[in-house]
Amino acid sequence: MKLVVGLLWLLSWLPFRAVSALGWLIGNLVAAMPTARRHIGRVNLKLALPDWTPAARRTLLRRHFVAMVQMLLEYGYCWFSSKERLKRLMRIEGLEHLRALEGRNVILLAAHFTGLDLAGVRVSLETPVAGFYSVQKDPWLDAFFHAKRTRFDSGVMFARHHGSRPLLRALKDGYRLYYLPDQDLGHRDSIFVPFFGVPAATITGLSRMATMANAAVLPCYPRRDADGYTLVIEPPLENFPTADLVADATRMNAVIEGMARPQLHQYFWLHKRFKSRPPGEADFYAK
Repeated sequence: MKLVVGLLWLLSWLPFRAVSALGWLIGNLVAAMPTARRHIGRVNLKLALPDWTPAARRTLLRRHFVAMVQMLLEYGYCWFSSKERLKRLMRIEGLEHLRALEGRNVILLAAHFTGLDLAGVRVSLETPVAGFYSVQKDPWLDAFFHAKRTRFDSGVMFARHHGSRPLLRALKDGYRLYYLPDQDLGHRDSIFVPFFGVPAATITGLSRMATMANAAVLPCYPRRDADGYTLVIEPPLENFPTADLVADATRMNAVIEGMARPQLHQYFWLHKRFKSRPPGEADFYAK
C-alpha cells in the first residue's frame, strides 16, 4: 500500500487533465474485465434505469468505471496538494447558502459521488467539518487516511461504529456535518423507501440528527468538470425534518436521486445498494 501512496504522490504533481487522461485509459481497460464489481454495476443500472436500452446502460457503466479510476488516481491531490491548489481544483458553487447559516447547526447532505473526499477536504477550508470514516484493517493505512482527511486542522473524523453521538457533540461544538447516508448498511436502523424506483434499505440518521441538533440540511454534491470539480451547495431543505421518518427518508432519497441524475456516471454504482431486501424478496445480485 505504501507503494500505491507513493505513486499517487507522484501523480499529484501532474496537471489535472493528464491524470484524467490516464484514468480514462485505465478505466476503459478495467471496464472490459469480467469482475464482480462489473456484475454489481450491471444489476444496479438495470434496476435503476429499466427504460434504458442494454447498450445505453453498458455505455454508462463504462463511463462510470472511467470516473471511478480517475477519482482513485486523483487522491494524490486530496492528500498532498496545498490549500491554494485544492481551491483551484474544487471550486464551490452556492457557498452563500452555507455562509448564510453562520451560527446555526448545519448538516451537509452529501452522497457517494466521485470526488466526495476531495469535496470534504475542500469544504473544510471554508468551515470546520465533522464526518464518519470506515476503520481500515491495516493500522498504518487507517492512521494515514485519518491524518490526510484532517491535515488542515479544520475537521474531525469519527469511526462509523461509534454511532451518531460524537457527531451530535461536534455539531453542538460548531462543526458542520458532512454526511453521506446513501449506502445499504443492512436492516438495522433502516427502513425501505424508494431509490430510483426500487425499495432500498435507507438509514434514518439524517432526520433524527437534524431533529436532535435543530440543524438545517443543505444538499451538496461534487460535479466533475474538464479542468477540476465544482462542489455544488444547494439551499437548505424546507420543512425538513418532520415527525415522519418514512416521509423524511423518502424525500432524502429523492434529493440524492435528483443530484445523481444529471451526472449518472459519477454516482457510485459498484456498491450493492439494493442488497438488503424486504422479507420474501430474492437477492438481486445472485448469479
